Amino acid sequence: MMKNVLGRGVGALLPEENLENEDRFFMCDIEKITANPQQPRSHFDTKKLQQLADSIREKGVIQPLLVSRGKENRYVLIAGERRLRAARLAGRDEVPVVVMDQAGDRENLELALIENIQRHDLNPIEEAVAYSRLMEEFHLTQEEVAKKVGRQRSTITNVLRLLQLPDPVRQDVVSGAISEGHARVLLRIKDQPERLLEVRDQIVQQGLSVRAAERLCSARPAKPAAANADPGQPEGELPASHCAILVNQLTNQLHTKVRIVQQGKRGRLEIEYYSSDDLNRLIGLLAG
Repeated sequence: MMKNVLGRGVGALLPEENLENEDRFFMCDIEKITANPQQPRSHFDTKKLQQLADSIREKGVIQPLLVSRGKENRYVLIAGERRLRAARLAGRDEVPVVVMDQAGDRENLELALIENIQRHDLNPIEEAVAYSRLMEEFHLTQEEVAKKVGRQRSTITNVLRLLQLPDPVRQDVVSGAISEGHARVLLRIKDQPERLLEVRDQIVQQGLSVRAAERLCSARPAKPAAANADPGQPEGELPASHCAILVNQLTNQLHTKVRIVQQGKRGRLEIEYYSSDDLNRLIGLLAG
C-alpha cells in the first residue's frame, strides 16, 4: 500500500524497510517544512506550477515529499520543492511526507539531485548542472552517474555538453526561448562566439526550426557588409556610416540579414532568407 502511494520517484530512493515504517510517513504541517538550501532546481515555470496547484486543490498531493528532521520539531525538504510550492498555492495546510533519518547535507544533496532527475521535470540546463554536481561533489564518473540516475552514459555526455554554451544561451534554454535541439545545433559553432550569438538571435527573432538552424550553422559565414568597410570609399558611394544606419533599419524591419553592396554610384541591396517560408514572409513584408 505504502509503495503505491509513494510512486516511482521517491520509492526509488528509499530502502525497503523505510517504506514499511509508518512512523516515517505522515501528514505534516506545511509551515514546519523548510526549503532545501541544496535544491538543484533554479527555474519554476509559473504556468505549470499553477496547473499542479489546481490538480492538488482537486486531488491532493499524491506523491509525498522527502524530508529530514530539523531542529525544534521542524523538517528540512530533501526533494519535492515543486510540490511544496504548488501545495502552498493551492492553500493546503498539510502535505504527506516521508522522513529520512540520519541524512547529512551531502546525502540530502545527492538524494535531491537524483530524485529531481528521475522525475524528468528539470529543464536540460538544470539537468546538466545536476549531473555536473554529482560528478564534482561526489567524485563520480559519468558511468557511475548514469547508473545512479538510470540513464545511458551517452545521454549524460550529451547533456553535459550544453554547459559549454555561453551563459546567455544557457538562460535561453532555461526560459524556453530556444529548445534543447536548437542548443545542440549552436554547440557546433561554440568556438565562434560572435556568430553563435548572431545565429541565436535569428532563431529567436524568426522562430527558426531546428533544421533551419542546422542549415544556418552549416552555411559559410557571410562576408562583411560594404557598410563596415574602410571609410575611404570611391567617389560617388554613400558614406559607410550612412550605409550602416540603413542596414540597421532594414534589419530591424525585416528581421533578417541585409547587406548594401556599393559599386560607385550603383550597387545592390541583398536580403537573406533561410527557407521557402522565410522567403514568403519577406515577400509579404516588401509587397506591403
